[in-house]
Amino acid sequence: MTTPIMSVTDIGKHFGGLVALKGITADFREGQITAIIGPNGAGKSTFFNILSGALKPSTGTLKFRGTDMAGVAQHDYVHRGIARSYQITNIFPNLSVLENVRVAAQAFRSRFNIWTDRGTLHDVEERAQRTLVSVGLSAKSDTLAKFLAHGQQRALEIAISLVAEPALLLLDEPTAGMGPEETREMVTLIEKLAAERTILLVEHKMKMILGLSDRVLVLHHGQLLADGTPKEIQANAEVRRVYLGQNDGYA
Repeated sequence: MTTPIMSVTDIGKHFGGLVALKGITADFREGQITAIIGPNGAGKSTFFNILSGALKPSTGTLKFRGTDMAGVAQHDYVHRGIARSYQITNIFPNLSVLENVRVAAQAFRSRFNIWTDRGTLHDVEERAQRTLVSVGLSAKSDTLAKFLAHGQQRALEIAISLVAEPALLLLDEPTAGMGPEETREMVTLIEKLAAERTILLVEHKMKMILGLSDRVLVLHHGQLLADGTPKEIQANAEVRRVYLGQNDGYA
């Protein structure tokens, strides 16, 4: 088998006397959509923050394409090929859609020196426009971000993550606050994006997860309860007991 794009070995995290994660080991293969699920308080957010570099593990190792990420600062993850969107929409509401993405493209291109003369960054505009096409927002390029519908704002945030052309995209509850129609549109977008990159996501909408994902990790009390295909997870009696029976809706 090929080397996984990301692997974690015996990952643990504690905050003082609170053990948030304990002994999680998993490999993430290229080209897959992997969902991380679990009841409230299961450790999903902590685990996701470790995967994205926002937190360092207390124990264990995280490798990306075979390289140990222990000494890598969070802001350098994007330059290694890892990008993340957040549960709470993180955009500039008073900038246009294009300007939001162009600022991100310029920051990435110039190693976070956003004051570099735009005229010297000839590929920035093209990259921003290309990214908007990829998320279906090219027709909204001149619209102020604050006037977009909620689902479009989430797509814009994903576009901001995509300007780095990541090999691994982490999505934190990408359908949070969406109704059924916007959720379906986001699922279509995620499927499109997955054709060119590996995707990890945290989500609560079980029907969506089971229909979208190639693989599902289930956390419970900070430990890995199950790891398998959607069918295997659905058939797992312990998973059904602690989680699936509580949350089986699309929206």
